Amino acid sequence: MSDAAGLVVLAGRIIFAFFFGFVAGWGAHVKMGSMMEGYAKQMKFPIARIAGWPTGLWLIAGSLSIALGVWPDVGSLMIIAFLLPALIYFHRYWEADESQKMMQTGFFWRNAFGIGACLVFFGMFVTLGDGLRFAITGALFDF
Repeated sequence: MSDAAGLVVLAGRIIFAFFFGFVAGWGAHVKMGSMMEGYAKQMKFPIARIAGWPTGLWLIAGSLSIALGVWPDVGSLMIIAFLLPALIYFHRYWEADESQKMMQTGFFWRNAFGIGACLVFFGMFVTLGDGLRFAITGALFDF
């Protein structure tokens, strides 16, 4: 990978990580943890207490992994591990009342987009391995 291509990929990693780490992880799940936990209880999520700050720290760790390039493939899988249950369990727009349907639809598709992006990242990180530029480590997995 050339330096120029590496910088483009690094910029994408940082922008992606900023959203999931800072905006979603810190801004929503850590700072508003009790609200997230309350929503999880309302949705009858079996382990609602993890919906607040523990989930926020999980998202921050996964995002830092991607941005810094410390086993970024694992960071991608960490974010998928959050997004998939959130997509299915919390954002069932087809069950929402009319006042919530548009918002839940947006959250559903945002999470679906994030899963797709993480799958692309995962495949790229595993393919590049130690060839990922501007990273502390290469990928953990090697297919």
